[in-house]
Amino acid sequence: MNGPSLVTPVKCFVFFTLFLLLCLSQSLTAADWTNPIIPQRADPHVFLHSDGFYYFTATCPEYDRIELRRGHSLGELATAEAKVVWKMHANGPMSHHIWAPEIHNIGGKWYLYFAASRADAIWEIRMYVLENPSPNPLEGKWIEKGQIKMNWESFTLDATTFEHHGSRYLAWAQNAPKTKGTSLYIAKMDTPWSITGTQVMISKPEFGWETVKYNVNEGPAVLQKNGRVFMTYSASATDANYCLGLLVAKDDADLLDPKSWIKSPAPVFKTDPRAKQFGPGHNAFTTTPDGKTDILVYHSRNYEKIVGDSLLNPDRATRAQVLHWKPDGMPDFGTPVADGPLR
Repeated sequence: MNGPSLVTPVKCFVFFTLFLLLCLSQSLTAADWTNPIIPQRADPHVFLHSDGFYYFTATCPEYDRIELRRGHSLGELATAEAKVVWKMHANGPMSHHIWAPEIHNIGGKWYLYFAASRADAIWEIRMYVLENPSPNPLEGKWIEKGQIKMNWESFTLDATTFEHHGSRYLAWAQNAPKTKGTSLYIAKMDTPWSITGTQVMISKPEFGWETVKYNVNEGPAVLQKNGRVFMTYSASATDANYCLGLLVAKDDADLLDPKSWIKSPAPVFKTDPRAKQFGPGHNAFTTTPDGKTDILVYHSRNYEKIVGDSLLNPDRATRAQVLHWKPDGMPDFGTPVADGPLR
């Protein structure tokens, strides 16, 4: 009589234990990398493609080229071959300050977005685009599609692109006329290398943490989830003061209306001396291969004091950590994790 009544609880216990172990195993393998993933690579960008590869690019400290590497995991990127797919020109446009490349696949073709200036005018920085029709962007030919023309000519950098409800958008940082520093703009795109219509400012440096040494809003990155469009951006000087801010819009909002974007009054990700992580910023978003776990990819230094100009310091390194979520559907960035393996 008692036998059958005891079997069911035992089976349930065993099943539950196995389920917990499976969940634990999955959580342990969600992060398979060691921070820093790649030393001396700032402004990292990762694109997880349908072919199962993570494609990675970032600013090289020499500011003279664009590299690509790929791996089946973020951990593999650490040892993957870095292939130079484009080099700066000897003179003229795209001959200096090759900054913050991003790789995207649009309509079956690959596109690299990057900032560059002229060797004879190194701060006249503008946005440019390369196109490659090869299925593997480490192969094939990269074609120069030219400069992305904004509504006016001025210091412009850090463009990113995303699709939302059937429309493609470009978000970027640019110096507004008669102002100091850079603000964030958004516009619709009519091709992968051009915008259409009027560009709209959605954020400008206004808080104290956005204006340390320089007035900076730059490096936008977009994540669409939980009925919202999240846009992170980087603020202040590129030293230990560098940090992430956050803009949020409702999924059904008009993204070209500045009133659609709600700005966090405080940074959402910043220096943590306890973890020895300084100036975390210029991030990208990706996921685990199964798409179930969101990952924040960013750069930071593991020391605070910088000798000389922080822009000339090569030690911003690519790092990553799991991005968590609050019960209300908002991202929980937490704090930068200390260097070492994440498992």
